[in-house]
Amino acid sequence: MPGELLIADVPWLLYRSYFALPKSIVDAGGQPVNALLGTVNAILSVLDARLPARPVRGVVACMGAEEASYRVRLYPAYHAHRDPMPPELAAQWQKAPTLLQSLGWTYATSADLEADDVMFSYAREEAEGGGRALLLTGDRDLFGAVGDDVAVIELLKAGKYGEIGPAQVRERYGVDPEQVPDFIALRGDPSDGLPGAPGIGAKTAAELLREHGTLEALLSAAGADTEPRDADAAAVRASAVMRPRIAAALRENAELLRTFKQIATLQRIEVEPAPDRATDYAGGARVAGELGMRRLAERLENLAEA
Repeated sequence: MPGELLIADVPWLLYRSYFALPKSIVDAGGQPVNALLGTVNAILSVLDARLPARPVRGVVACMGAEEASYRVRLYPAYHAHRDPMPPELAAQWQKAPTLLQSLGWTYATSADLEADDVMFSYAREEAEGGGRALLLTGDRDLFGAVGDDVAVIELLKAGKYGEIGPAQVRERYGVDPEQVPDFIALRGDPSDGLPGAPGIGAKTAAELLREHGTLEALLSAAGADTEPRDADAAAVRASAVMRPRIAAALRENAELLRTFKQIATLQRIEVEPAPDRATDYAGGARVAGELGMRRLAERLENLAEA
């Protein structure tokens, strides 16, 4: 039986490593390489932890646009609150593709869509081809990609990790993976600048979706599709969860919530099936050395000789 495909969220790993590791980790020229080091080490830690019982068949390192232009057109405040990328991180960002590819990992990106969308596309391609995909990410938007053949890898302390499957998504969010875009639309997503529905938090959002299934059905139940749309005339299907205040908030923000769901829905692009490809530790060691990353080069050399 072939191994699983590991699909890595490189932007998340770079940001995570840049802010988690000391800026004193530098190359021969004194420039920080902490983001590159942390990114590679995180992927290597997952590969190592799965040996020998469950080796992966290859790694896809995904990048993409900082924000998809269509999402910004739909909602100009999308990502607008984020600070510009620090110059020291931007310099490492530019070097990441060369280092990742030197390790024999498939590098995939998109000029128009985000790394999440690229990851989602590879995961779907892998599952439809009869394989199983592991998504290494901290972005919970990708909980929407989880299924019987797709899991999210969660990095834990001491080099350990956990796998998030459909049951874990339901445990954390209270909804099924396919309902995650609806859930994000209702609850909001501060990291993306999406406020969600006024007065509706995570618990209520999950309860509403368990009761009505989808955002569209929920808005219909709240009377958003009834004319005229004032509170007195709306045909609200009241329940213990669908209280008048909640129904009013849904009606008043119906179009915006539909937009939020569009934004939160992962987009699929056409990708080729990822090849079976073992990690090239020797190739990675050579490029790490060229980038002045002495300690990483030594680690990779040792792995190549093992």
